Amino acid sequence: MKKKRILAFALAAAMVITGSQAVFAAPSSAKLKAANEQVSSLKSKTSSIQSQLNGLDKDLSDVLVNISIIEKDLAAKKAEIAQTKADLAKAQKDEQDQYNAMKKRIRYLYENGQTSYLTTFLEAKNFGDALNKVSYASQVYSSDREMLTEYQAAVKKVNTLLKKVEEEEAELEETQDSYNHEKATLKTTIKKKKSQLSGFNSQLAKAKTLAAKYAEAVQEEEAAERAAAQKAAARKAAAQKAAKASASRSSSSSSSNSGSSGSSSSRSSSSSSDRENVSSGGSSGSSSDSENISSGGSSSSSSRSGSAVVSYGAQFVGNRYVWGGSSLTNGADCSGFVMAVYAHFGVSLPHSSSALRGVGRGVSQSDMQPGDIVCYAGHVGIYAGGGQLLNASNSAPYPRGGIKYTNVHYRTILAVRRIF
Repeated sequence: MKKKRILAFALAAAMVITGSQAVFAAPSSAKLKAANEQVSSLKSKTSSIQSQLNGLDKDLSDVLVNISIIEKDLAAKKAEIAQTKADLAKAQKDEQDQYNAMKKRIRYLYENGQTSYLTTFLEAKNFGDALNKVSYASQVYSSDREMLTEYQAAVKKVNTLLKKVEEEEAELEETQDSYNHEKATLKTTIKKKKSQLSGFNSQLAKAKTLAAKYAEAVQEEEAAERAAAQKAAARKAAAQKAAKASASRSSSSSSSNSGSSGSSSSRSSSSSSDRENVSSGGSSGSSSDSENISSGGSSSSSSRSGSAVVSYGAQFVGNRYVWGGSSLTNGADCSGFVMAVYAHFGVSLPHSSSALRGVGRGVSQSDMQPGDIVCYAGHVGIYAGGGQLLNASNSAPYPRGGIKYTNVHYRTILAVRRIF
């Protein structure tokens, strides 16, 4: 009995020594785990920020492209305005010159009066000659009036054209201002995100350094633990050898009991194995049999046509332009107007002029039909036919702004999309 106690004591001592090494390693392992979790978290954050930056960079690139297009359109529009103003100045001068010349002739006829006509008759070779001269004077007067009327019509026409191109210029400038504001906002956001990314990268570098330090400490502790374990194993083996030498009889008895226990365990395992014969099947087929897939489609109304879209949208001409709005009665912006008009026909469209470039199917400008969506840089409208665009133009009061008709070619067309 005493020898058994000695053997048990030796085994317990070996276990205590081994356990103390595991406890010794725990603090550094916990720190390493925490550091690795921090590294993983920071990597996730930097990846998220980088993804956001990539998206913002793309948005900024799109805005810069649109600004470039608008700047070219503005330059062309300013040149058109300059030419129109020159045409207007010439028409006004021609009108004034003709008016002054006509006034002189009228004054001459008025001041000379009957004397002029009497002289004409007296100097005439015959009556027919006199009638011809009077008729000529009358024709000159009529011609003056016709020319003056033509010049006045030309001035009116050029004035109308000037007003139109100035409105188009104002609309382009408003769009340009909007894009410049968006550009400034994007640049500010990108700057903030880059600052965040820099901060996360700095934290990540520190966390990686700390994790490497803890990993090295853990390796050193594990090496020390292995060395201690080897020593403990050697002491355990020596203790066991000594105990066995002093208690050989007890050792033989223990071996016999162990063999008996092993046979019992073997029989128990065999019995357990015999009970493991279980049949299965059918569940997979049942699941497959219960699967039910239904499909259906939506029917298109005969009223869903491009012409119907234009007719419906035309009801709201004169209503307000409201940035970000989508109400046909209380105010809508360009994409909100298109979205709301098509929503009436059961079509869901995005509230974004750039996103509308990808809806429906693309058609060429030469093939534009009423109801087609016409896309510009930062603007969109519905083709109404006859070279006209039905659109929510800008925030100026109608007819300069609001929902109105505009020349479809007043600026560069980027895409034409057809829904019906």
